[in-house]
Amino acid sequence: MPGPGPHMMYAMGSGLAMSSLTNGRFSPHHTLTYTVNAFFGPDIGSFSEWLSSTMGFGHTFASALADAIHHPFYYILILGLPLCFLYSWVSRVLIQKGVLDSVSGVPLTKKQCLLLVSAGSLTHFFLDHLFEENGHSKMYTWILSTGWWETQAPVNPDAVVVVGLLCICLIGGFIYINRVKSGRSTRNQSYQSMKLILIIASLYCLWCASQIYWANPRRPAVGEEADLGVLVFLATYFFLPHCLCILSIYAKDLNSEQIPL
Repeated sequence: MPGPGPHMMYAMGSGLAMSSLTNGRFSPHHTLTYTVNAFFGPDIGSFSEWLSSTMGFGHTFASALADAIHHPFYYILILGLPLCFLYSWVSRVLIQKGVLDSVSGVPLTKKQCLLLVSAGSLTHFFLDHLFEENGHSKMYTWILSTGWWETQAPVNPDAVVVVGLLCICLIGGFIYINRVKSGRSTRNQSYQSMKLILIIASLYCLWCASQIYWANPRRPAVGEEADLGVLVFLATYFFLPHCLCILSIYAKDLNSEQIPL
């Protein structure tokens, strides 16, 4: 599986991109917290396994602890609350000591830290699921299982109509929302466009699931493509962590100060 380098460089690179796009509202404190949790976060289970075995708690207990922590959601449920208090305190100390810059001038709140801990955990498994266990991880295997690999996938007319209609609605809806002189603000246009994507993605996944799991015999949903697995994976491990990062940024106050959300 990926080591410290890929995990930290991917997360830090994403953090720097968000910092640049938000003019510093996604601060170095955000980036550091996100980066630490993207690597050291879930992998703390491996360290806990070694520590527990060394202290004589037994290999079984150590393995169970490591497996529980090295999980995209159990890590958040088990360690999310104590870590958000820890990172918020560290952020405050770093500002007071003048160690790490922050455009806002205020430390991260516990809510922001919890969002970044969650984002870091999901980002960690974005790489792990793709590049561990010699390409045979459970998640990657499931993604491929939603495709059609038995024989050459037949071209079903109903699949062409449904998929084509959904894609046309996506493009046409986007153009309609962002048309010239629509009267909507840029923020509102982005919100409406995101709603459109979520609706089309949900219908697309529903179509794929109906062909894979409900049709008897099973039919290829979109030719040989594993669209259902790809969409679920990207939504959970790519778009969701970046949305959590966006939710953690500082909002602009009317007095031109920066306050945490």
